[in-house]
Amino acid sequence: SLTDSPVTLKILQNWVPRVSHYFDKEHYTYVGHQIVIQESIEHFGAVVWPGALALSQYLESNQEQFNLKDKKVLEIGAGTGLVSIVASILGAYVTATDLPEVLENLSYNISRNTQNMNTHKPEVRKLVWGEGLNEDFPVSTYHYDFILATDVVYYHAALDPLLATMVYFCKPGTVLLWANKFRFSTDYEFLEKLCNIFNTIVLAEFPESNVKLLKATVREN
Repeated sequence: SLTDSPVTLKILQNWVPRVSHYFDKEHYTYVGHQIVIQESIEHFGAVVWPGALALSQYLESNQEQFNLKDKKVLEIGAGTGLVSIVASILGAYVTATDLPEVLENLSYNISRNTQNMNTHKPEVRKLVWGEGLNEDFPVSTYHYDFILATDVVYYHAALDPLLATMVYFCKPGTVLLWANKFRFSTDYEFLEKLCNIFNTIVLAEFPESNVKLLKATVREN
């Protein structure tokens, strides 16, 4: 049920004023590390959206509740890689996935921000929602403790394949953490579909940015 009252939070502006001369780099601080993100204005997926800030902040602040150390984490629609970088700093084995055209920028950000850390080296892979899941991520081999997704509900033609992808990767024992800015009625329709399939609770709400953070798990029969 969605009746448990979620925590109301503000998205902290965990970024420091830009010191670089490049218009396309943002500097953030999470878990005591400065993270430099290169954005690309050509792609939706290469900009830091508010859901990514919300989830990064939540993971940093709730490490006891969601301990990522040595856990297998899959981020779908990783975009610029901010959430994957934060999960990696927190000690997870991270696989960051997105569309082929976003992977170069994603790989750049992840390698740049994790190369000198004593953490598991994140993996970057192509994942087109709903396509080739069995071939690329066979169930026999791939099991994730956490699925992370931020601001993935945006492009409405992709919502059915997105839901199918979430269902594919969420096995018993997997926790899906999804943070999204709710803009359109279709966003709430997607939420309703998610609630019909999974046990879903709202963990936190960030009212000033219309972001909700949800936790979903498989219904055990």
